[in-house]
Amino acid sequence: MKHSELILVLDFGSQYTQLIARRVRELGVYSEIHPFNISPDKIRDLEPDGIILSGGPSSVYEQGAPKSSPQVLELGIPVLGICYGLQVIAEQLGGKVDPFARREFGKATLRVDKNDGLLEGLDGSTQVWMSHGDSLSQMPMGFEPIAHTDNAPICAIRNVAKKIFGVQFHPEVAHTPQGKIILSNFLFRICGLKGDWTPEHFIQKSIEEIRTKVGSSKVLCALSGGVDSSVLAVLLHQAIGDQLHCIHINNGLMRKGESEQVVETFRQNYRFELTYVDATDIFLARLEGVTDPEKKRRIIGNTFIEVFETEAKKITGAGGAFEYLAQGTLYPDVIESTSFKGPSVTIKTHHNVGGLPEKMNFKLLEPFRELFKDEVREVGRKLGLPEPFIERHPFPGPGLAVRILGDITKEKLDLLRNADHIFIDEIKRFGLYNDIWQAFVALLPVRSVGVMGDGRTYEYTVALRAVTSVDGMTADWARVPSDFLATVSNRITNELRGINRVVYDISSKPPATIEWE
Repeated sequence: MKHSELILVLDFGSQYTQLIARRVRELGVYSEIHPFNISPDKIRDLEPDGIILSGGPSSVYEQGAPKSSPQVLELGIPVLGICYGLQVIAEQLGGKVDPFARREFGKATLRVDKNDGLLEGLDGSTQVWMSHGDSLSQMPMGFEPIAHTDNAPICAIRNVAKKIFGVQFHPEVAHTPQGKIILSNFLFRICGLKGDWTPEHFIQKSIEEIRTKVGSSKVLCALSGGVDSSVLAVLLHQAIGDQLHCIHINNGLMRKGESEQVVETFRQNYRFELTYVDATDIFLARLEGVTDPEKKRRIIGNTFIEVFETEAKKITGAGGAFEYLAQGTLYPDVIESTSFKGPSVTIKTHHNVGGLPEKMNFKLLEPFRELFKDEVREVGRKLGLPEPFIERHPFPGPGLAVRILGDITKEKLDLLRNADHIFIDEIKRFGLYNDIWQAFVALLPVRSVGVMGDGRTYEYTVALRAVTSVDGMTADWARVPSDFLATVSNRITNELRGINRVVYDISSKPPATIEWE
């Protein structure tokens, strides 16, 4: 999709890079993340209105430190460097960066020296969040300092003529309370933008682009019943009407009663064609004995497409064959399935991004490929979807296959399905569902000794996972009440034969991922 306003965020490896892009979007401007070494020619092709250089863990004076092309600063496009991004600007334009005698991590008080332009509207002194071990000891020619802290005499700089700015702190994080003012000043005062990135604008543009791209062709939509595919189906129906046909595939890896609920809800409330396919036996046969999580994802992706192609041939009518397969792929899926930093590795392959076969008989249609999860929720609200659909917790495409560590069997699936149902049921009963971004149970390949009554047991262990997040790129474990955990544990071990131990996962992301596989 071509955007009327665009900010590029160049990623130098900061844990906050995705947060920068999100903050810019929250201010009504579309933003994209690109690797730090994107070529100047590619930047020109994208025609951005501004560029933000992210922070990062490196030191600019070290050999092999990541650096963008110096030409990025000569394109005439406004640039804002954040933390390491500031140091890249300084080093490339003749300034000097040195190890800091007193490193700064955490809260600091920023003293504003020039309260116009980038820092307009800020208090004379304001709290900011620092995370750096190096500092700018000498400014580049043509720059002036505009703020300082007690420990950093040069904490923000600018070259008004070149529209290049830098800050040593992180305006994108919540610990910098006035950070949004700084980003807003960069977008609207310096880049001259209006801020037209809204759910309504996205819907209008998407409908136009879908109609143009699809023409009179027929589209299949993979309707899982989750937030993304549900919103996608309604958007597609608005765009192309009867050219849309939805298929719900029960791969045997769904949550308890989920397939039946999805089919019933959509057939009752929406008028598009919906075919239900029970492909449980096919998926489980191909996953038999497979333990590697990436192999699981590839098998599921390949089988998914194969079943779709088979079913498409069955339901093709006078209108001709289906040309497009629509999926609810999101921006975090794309980021996590793609190496953004050159030598870094893929975190995991998403079945609807890297898990698809190279050759298939469909063209992909992915209108949400640029959106974060909460943006899809807002689009869904504007499209009028019921709130229970909008607020559903995310569910991975490979389903319970990546929540059973080790090989997959029908016995394990039934056990996990029931344990997960108890967990979610109690989350709702305790009124916690909307405070948690995602919750599930993972079945571990661990059996341990227990005792029930007077008998010895040797059964499975399950891990409860509940996290808080905005978009899934980062997450923290949910601080749920201890009596809630006790209730869940008692129900699982008492009601399900085969599980005698329940643990609660208190890992954040990073360093862990939300899913266990």
